[in-house]
Amino acid sequence: MGRGDKKSKKGKIQRGSNGKARPTTKNAAKLKKRAAAAAVAAS
Repeated sequence: MGRGDKKSKKGKIQRGSNGKARPTTKNAAKLKKRAAAAAVAAS
C-alpha cells in the first residue's frame, strides 16, 4: 500500500480524491458522529 493504492490515504492525497480514508473536512464531523453512535450501539 502506498501512493499508487486508490484506497489508502497516501493514494488519495496523490490523486487528489476523497473517500473513507481521506474524508473532506465537511464530512469528517459526520463520520466521527457515526463512529461514536456505532460504538454506543455496539456496547
